[in-house]
Amino acid sequence: MAQGTLSEPQEPTSAGQTALEFPDNRLMIELCGEFDKNLAKIEQQLDVQIIRRGNQLDIFGPNEAASEAHSVLSNLYERLENGKSVEFADIDRALRMNPENDNQLEMFSKSSVEIKTRKKPVEPRTDAQKAYVHSLMENELAFGIGPAGTGKTYLAVAVAVSKFISGDVDRIILSRPAVEAGEKLGYLPGDMKDKVDPYMQPLYDALNDFLPGKQLAKLIEEKRIEIAPLAFMRGRTLANAFVVLDEAQNATSMQMKMFLTRLGEGSRMVITGDRSQVDLPRGVVSGLSDAERLLKGIKGVGFNYFTSKDVVRHPLVAAIIEAYDEDSKRALIKNAKRSQEQ
Repeated sequence: MAQGTLSEPQEPTSAGQTALEFPDNRLMIELCGEFDKNLAKIEQQLDVQIIRRGNQLDIFGPNEAASEAHSVLSNLYERLENGKSVEFADIDRALRMNPENDNQLEMFSKSSVEIKTRKKPVEPRTDAQKAYVHSLMENELAFGIGPAGTGKTYLAVAVAVSKFISGDVDRIILSRPAVEAGEKLGYLPGDMKDKVDPYMQPLYDALNDFLPGKQLAKLIEEKRIEIAPLAFMRGRTLANAFVVLDEAQNATSMQMKMFLTRLGEGSRMVITGDRSQVDLPRGVVSGLSDAERLLKGIKGVGFNYFTSKDVVRHPLVAAIIEAYDEDSKRALIKNAKRSQEQ
């Protein structure tokens, strides 16, 4: 960790100018990024100019924008001091946070929640993610509900791997409904495994981030890690296991009831889904919505919700989600007015 701390903002020499001085040159280089690409990103997003002079950054721009750039750079540097990396996704998250919200910025730079896996530690990056991880640790049954890209499945698999390597559970079981979305399973080439595996690929991708390839292959071969369609869960009792059902909005009410009642002694279960992406036939009730309605308020069951502000993919994903949400709201208002006129 660097000795010393960031300087306080200097008195502006002109409207909208402030300066930051960094005590550790190595961390300063990491903060700026290769060819100052991190600074360029902040400049573009906040419409400011950042000039680098040795260990000092001078920020020029409108007062509010310069102040926000100062807060973002300060917190990204503090993140580096705490041994974390700074990537474009981290900059996007820092930019989306309100610089006046000290609690949120403190959580971002000094998150005390860290999930240990074989390949790398994983940390929640937003308040909603932090609350979600806490729920996964505390509750035997937890729900993560929200749009794509908010880390629901990724964090659930990370916690599953952490619990597995610490010996808290003996198995990891990951499942998804194999719902046809425009292409019939029967028309796809190969045997049943070949037909189903594409639906399970996001779960394989998450596991590959947390476990070495050879170890993962061995654990799958020994069935200590299972990845299977939801339909394959019928008739089983899942004891001493960490069980994740992903894309739960595409489970029917009966499938959801079947899955939830698989929970056995010493097991934990996580249900993730996005209510805005239901691929079930028209008129079929989503099991996720049904479970949410029936199970809220039951002790030991946690519900956590995410919004576009928690998106950890490309920043455009958050904008896309917000655009669709706004369109849905407009459609609801239009339908309501039409009903009143009739």
